[in-house]
Amino acid sequence: MPENDPGTVEHVLTVHCPEAHGLVSAITTNLTQQGCDIFDVKHFSDRFTDEFFIRCHTVSEAGTADTASLTAGFAPVAERHGMRFRLEPVQRRTRVLIMVSRFSHCLTDLLHRTRIGELPIEIVAVVSNHLDHRSLVEWHEVPFHHVPVTAATKPAAEARLLELVDRYDAELVVLARYMQILSDELTRELSGRCINIHHSFLPSFKGARPYHQAYARGVKMVGATAHYVTADLDEGPIIAQRVIPVDHAHTPEDLVAVGRDAEMQALSSAVKWHAEGRVVLSGNRTIVLV
Repeated sequence: MPENDPGTVEHVLTVHCPEAHGLVSAITTNLTQQGCDIFDVKHFSDRFTDEFFIRCHTVSEAGTADTASLTAGFAPVAERHGMRFRLEPVQRRTRVLIMVSRFSHCLTDLLHRTRIGELPIEIVAVVSNHLDHRSLVEWHEVPFHHVPVTAATKPAAEARLLELVDRYDAELVVLARYMQILSDELTRELSGRCINIHHSFLPSFKGARPYHQAYARGVKMVGATAHYVTADLDEGPIIAQRVIPVDHAHTPEDLVAVGRDAEMQALSSAVKWHAEGRVVLSGNRTIVLV
């Protein structure tokens, strides 16, 4: 990314449309005619689905083009080619609401990366069904909301969550080891804007103590998967994965520690790529333009 220059304005355009001849030229020509320099571009043509994907990072002189004028100027190209597109200023921070239960590693990692400017997000609130992390969250000066969940109160708890999403105008919900299964209705409501993380032993080692099950089988890899949430538990479109080698010398506790590292790396990458406009949903998979 170029150095921030008060005399320039940067935008990211992400496009998804049917494949056609000359799309890269049509898009970049439009942007340059509107006064933009193309700083970085990634594109992909899917030969199996005849879909086209592109992400353009542009730089323009201040006063030459703003978000509204670029959007209006690009609209004719988008209409002509049936494009779905997103155009955002680079400086804009995605508003994120985090949900967590008792495991704190992913929450702590996201709070820290956001605080040091590594993630282009603003954490607007943290919601938990336990009180364990209230002091940590409030130390980061982020609002904390305790929403306990039981089988009887689950509908009310999910309604409360949606109220908080609306109140904070959250654009992305991140399940940072939130150990409650979301209802089908809630997953539909949050479709395409809710990311979850889980260990990659599934479906081999289900239920309690998966790392101890993995140890008993002598696994040689520990991994984690970050994905968009759907009604199919842990089977939504995959955004990022991390795999770390292990061997016979690793105890079950060692495997747990390695798993935490993999979960933090995969989840932070998924959040970053989503916020930077690098992830495009295509059916039950994602195209990640990095």
